[in-house]
Amino acid sequence: MPLSNTTRDYGSVTKTFHWLTALLILTALALGLTAQWAAMGDGEEILRKAWLFSLHKTVGLSAFFVALLRIFWSFSQTRPGLLNNDHRLEATAAHTAHWLLYGSMVLAPLTGWLHHAATTGFAPILWPFGQSLPFVPKSESLAELTASLHFLFILVLAGSILAHAGGAMKHFVIDRDQTLQRMLPGQHTAPTPSPEPKSRLPLVVALGVWAAVITGGIFSGQFSQHHQSQDTTTTLEAAPSDWQVTSGTLEISVHQFGSDVTGSFSDWRAAITFEDDARDGKHGTVATQIAIGSLTLGSVSEQALGADFLDATAFPTATFVADILSVELGFVAEGTLTLKGVTIPVILPFTLTRDGDKAVMQGETTLDRRDFAIGASMPDESSLKFAVVVTINLEATRRP
Repeated sequence: MPLSNTTRDYGSVTKTFHWLTALLILTALALGLTAQWAAMGDGEEILRKAWLFSLHKTVGLSAFFVALLRIFWSFSQTRPGLLNNDHRLEATAAHTAHWLLYGSMVLAPLTGWLHHAATTGFAPILWPFGQSLPFVPKSESLAELTASLHFLFILVLAGSILAHAGGAMKHFVIDRDQTLQRMLPGQHTAPTPSPEPKSRLPLVVALGVWAAVITGGIFSGQFSQHHQSQDTTTTLEAAPSDWQVTSGTLEISVHQFGSDVTGSFSDWRAAITFEDDARDGKHGTVATQIAIGSLTLGSVSEQALGADFLDATAFPTATFVADILSVELGFVAEGTLTLKGVTIPVILPFTLTRDGDKAVMQGETTLDRRDFAIGASMPDESSLKFAVVVTINLEATRRP
């Protein structure tokens, strides 16, 4: 069997690319569906789901690179003509299906890769080349956009595969020609097809299909959907405070599946008293309340709020109450943190920069998730480390 194509036959390289691409794409689709439908309750189910998604992403990227090689190879090859190219409508449909296949088997995994790079946490790609992409920022809006495009291109890809396979079976069962046999190993008895007139119509139709699918996704709300399994939102009320927090961030960072995942709470309140001169060894006090349901933690936000982790439904708020003490290199907030019904002592070292009635504070401490029974179904650090780094940065102004 020759390596290259002829006007009558597909070469062995083309056949290998064809069936290898088909195997990888079908495997990736099956893994993706299985992962999407898999339950995600306790830690073991989350690990199983993450493993399935990791396999899906890894196989999908393999399909992407093989598809690129297949396309580049096809550009250098003679393309055997269709055996029924005298049926122009059927020939146009066949070439349109090929354009949809070639485009979708590149666009579907590419948008999935972009989605993975734009978000953090959960189901890494199983390779040593990192999880990010150059020029692709960590962005929730970009992640949602690429996730929607990924889903739509998968629909086109699946439809193209069904059309392509259905056409092949039609040739085999009804037409009884050698179209299918030409792509199988071994010899066939197909004649040399007559030359086909070149036409851009199939490409135009394929572009129209992609445009129609994206337009349908827009009007169906595919690009504006934001699903959350349960409402965990708690709105905090402002607390009396000598210092008014004007801006700030409260972040946590965990190490999951070999990568650091950083998230933040969007709703938290701090009541602060502070004086330069210490009284009874104290410079003041701080009482912080945090709305647990306001946490965003990359692609694992929903899981982090679940019963096995922060359990935002049963424990919607956390509180940190502490005295502000001075130490050699700055200050510490020494007090207690109540989270998920558990209260433990916590020391938060921080630095403070004053400029009149304005202050900038930066602090960081490390908690152990086991102290709060967070991720109890993950008793070791193989998938989720015990340490949770808490970082707070804020600017505040003294009230009159």
